[in-house]
Parts: sequence; structure tokens; C-alpha cells
Amino acid sequence: MQFTWQHQGQSIAMKRFLTTHAISMRTIKAIKHGSGTFVVNGQVRTGVITIHDGDIAGVQLPDEAPDTAVASSARPVQVEYEDANWLVINKPAGLTSVPGPSNRTDTLVNRIKGYLIATQATNQRPHLITRLDRDTSGLVLVAKHRVAQGMLTEPRIAAQLVKTYQAWIEGTIIPAGGTIDQPIGRMSDSPRRTVMATGQRAITKYQVEVTDLQHRVSRLRLELVTGRTHQIRVHLTALGHPLLGDALYGGSQDWIQRQALHAATLQFFDPFTEKILHFEAALPADLQALNRR
Repeated sequence: MQFTWQHQGQSIAMKRFLTTHAISMRTIKAIKHGSGTFVVNGQVRTGVITIHDGDIAGVQLPDEAPDTAVASSARPVQVEYEDANWLVINKPAGLTSVPGPSNRTDTLVNRIKGYLIATQATNQRPHLITRLDRDTSGLVLVAKHRVAQGMLTEPRIAAQLVKTYQAWIEGTIIPAGGTIDQPIGRMSDSPRRTVMATGQRAITKYQVEVTDLQHRVSRLRLELVTGRTHQIRVHLTALGHPLLGDALYGGSQDWIQRQALHAATLQFFDPFTEKILHFEAALPADLQALNRR
């Protein structure tokens, strides 16, 4: 695979040219160690490289073969968007994002690998940019190669990744909108996380959208500013309003049998097209039912 751009302006070093186009230092170092080449005007270049006005320069990298340590699953994935660089997947509740000790053969990563192989994709090693808990439904962003993955770690691009969620709780939160800024850490010998002074900083924005006074249930819209494990679940529990159905954090099982949380929208800056891409995922049937109660 090859990525090139035309330079306009004063002459600059290749490294600066590439970092300006969000190519990560990790990728640049890998090329210097033999995993790819630098190209200028269609020619492979080595040593000290200077890019001049009008030059077309960039990198060539080998295509990414499937990871032999990861099993391939033929079960389907719901693709919301795909191009040469990105996949946006609508993950169902009940599906783990990545392989682990309890499931190494049928996670979202296993299914995406199977999809890439079946569609004869150029690169067949998926890179998850966002992840969801097993019982959270909704949108997941996947980079189709390591260059795209590296680009989204560049701070000015990473800051433009915006994820919003729909959630349901018992009661309501006062005030109806605000920011939760409380550190989260792991409880010893437990999968649970909790708010603790020694934890990592975690920030969640929330807005109460609807409160059903008869049933004492509210629907919230939330935006993650940081991305800690179980962040929304922990922050809402700390406020005394765990998600409906969230057995791990004490949420009521009367309404639904999994945490009532859905990754509803995803927006990010695509450095290849230099456009903002925005996606929305409709609510699955069990969460639609909560809206009808």
C-alpha cells in the first residue's frame, strides 16, 4: 500500500513532511528499520531526504496479512460504512469486542477478520479504534491498516473523535445536564471499576433527554471525553443511578436483561479525505422497547 501527498511551499525534511500528514513516528521508525520505503516522485529514496515544492512524496508499506494468532469467524458483521481505510460496524449486544481467555474464536475482531478475508481486502488485520463492552450495542470504528490507526493517535485528529451514547436509568439526575469529572480505578479482585482518588481522570458529559415520571425512568445522552473502562457505567453508578439492566453495578433487572447502553453516534476527522465523517446507529429492538414503555 502507498500513501503520497504533493508538497507546496518551502523545502522540508521527509520526517517533518510525513508528520504534517499525520504519519506516526512509529510508522516512520518502522520504515527506517526495513518495513517499507520512502518515495519521492515515484522513486524509492533513502538516507537524508528533502522534499521540495511540487514534489509528490510519501511511504510504501507491505500489505497486512491476517494475524495467524487470531481465529477467523464466518458469522456476519453489520457494516455501516466502508472505504479503503475505515470500517464502521454496528455491534450487537452480547458480542465481545476482542478475543480473551473466555472467548478466542467469535468476538467482533474474529468476525471482522472473517469479513476481510471473505471480501478479499488488501489488508486483513483489523485495528479497533473504539471498543464497547460485551453487552453494549452500537458503533465501533475500525482502521483497516496500521497507517490509518496511527493517524488517529495524532492529538489534533484524536481530539475530533466524538462518541455519543443513549442510556436509560431509574429516576433522574439533577441537574439535567452537566459534566462528570471523577477519576476511575479498578477494585481489587473484581471486574468492577469505581470512582477513587487514585484512579485515572475520567470525564463524561451528560444530558437528560426524557423522564417518564410514571415509571420513574429517564433516557440520557452522554458523550465520552475520556475513554476509561466501564466509564459511563461507573459514573452513573457514582451518581446513584446505575444503568437499567446493569447487574454488575446494581442496575434494575425489571426492564431489560443487559445494560441499557447504546453507542448511538460516531464522528471523526478522516485525514485521507480531510472531511468530517458522521454516523448514527438506530436503537436495537430491546432499547426501542424501553422507549415505548
